[in-house]
Amino acid sequence: MFKIGHSYDIHRLEKREELILGGVKINSSFGTVGHSDADVLLHVIIEAMIGAMGKGDIGTLFPDTDDQYKGISSMLLLKETKKILKKKGFKINNIDATIYLEAPKLRLLIDEMRNNISSCLEIDVEMINVKATTGERLGFIGRSEGIAAEAVILINND
Repeated sequence: MFKIGHSYDIHRLEKREELILGGVKINSSFGTVGHSDADVLLHVIIEAMIGAMGKGDIGTLFPDTDDQYKGISSMLLLKETKKILKKKGFKINNIDATIYLEAPKLRLLIDEMRNNISSCLEIDVEMINVKATTGERLGFIGRSEGIAAEAVILINND
């Protein structure tokens, strides 16, 4: 049986915060605000996985009201979600994700993000697609007030 999951997430950007995407710490004058490390790319992948399994959303498994997740690496949350997916008998067919961010440009960092995700999920890097686009200076993304991402995932249980 094949199942599809989708997720969309946004985070506010502020000075003096770290910008981490796909497990990659990015040199930037601003970063994401959130309860964990606020890695918006991994958050949408995690939530798409959870959605495909019909298990709610990221807040269901990793609530932001729980101090054990304060500042936690989203790579650890991704690894935990993979364990749940595997325990339920599913495997990942492919992931397609998009990051919406005005600056900095991410083109040269996408392969590193894909490799991090591939290693964590133990799937071929060719099954992971990550794209980045700007807000064309429009809206909260274009004004560099926030970042958004979305992901679609296909899973199956053979």
